[in-house]
Amino acid sequence: MALSPSSSAQAAREAVATRLRVLRQDAGLTGHDLAVRCDWSDSKSSRIEHAKTAPSDSDIRDWCRACGAEDEAADLIAANRAADSMYVQWKKIHRSGMRRAQEEYLPLLKRTRLYRGYCSNVVPGPLQTREYALALMHHITRFQETPDDVEAAVEARLARSELLYDGEHRYAFLVEETILRYRLGGRAAMRSQLEALLAVMKLPRVSLGVIPFTAERDIWPLEAFVIFDDKRVMTESLSAAVNITAPGEVASYDKAFRMLTRIAVYGDHARTLIRLAIAALE
Repeated sequence: MALSPSSSAQAAREAVATRLRVLRQDAGLTGHDLAVRCDWSDSKSSRIEHAKTAPSDSDIRDWCRACGAEDEAADLIAANRAADSMYVQWKKIHRSGMRRAQEEYLPLLKRTRLYRGYCSNVVPGPLQTREYALALMHHITRFQETPDDVEAAVEARLARSELLYDGEHRYAFLVEETILRYRLGGRAAMRSQLEALLAVMKLPRVSLGVIPFTAERDIWPLEAFVIFDDKRVMTESLSAAVNITAPGEVASYDKAFRMLTRIAVYGDHARTLIRLAIAALE
């Protein structure tokens, strides 16, 4: 059975909770003793220790101080923040609109030398045209019921596309043929988007593979995901963004990407599929 996309985040939270419990035990304190020293309730100590409530930075500092382990606080705070960033609901990410999230994503892209992305639902972000991105982001904003700053968010997203022309970066995109047929933004917007895919295939450091409807599959269609330099994976569910850094999990996505690569088509065959999708718009 597949694990919940939040399972890695929960495991990371539990690891922090375990380290806090060990500190308390090593200090010879009961949960009540620690609560008294921290001036909070016994139930709060229990909730933190059993990973039911995520501790704040100040909670961790107080806990470590009560246990005489102040030197542990910085590492625990860093681990706790990392756990919080693994699984973040879109409504939290987009609470002030989508522009900020687009801008905050740019530094990661600039650091990434090899970007590998698979999409089964929409055109990958770095390849989106203005009209396509406008339509998609308007739909997302309405669905999430978050503030509408779509025009500014699209500008921020388009700025990311400039890296496609930067010689320091390499891109490998895999898409299911379905995304060539899903219509976002109307016929004109889709035609422009598909023509843009044909153009990007000419770039020397960009690879675009299409997985045909008719492909003999040894791996099923997956959720969209991006692998950054074999070190980090970001995948998206309907409700949240999931960031993965555990080497074993990153390796699973690497394996999946390689398997998907083998059933994709490239070059003239891929261009034919895109042109057929353009012709179907007529």
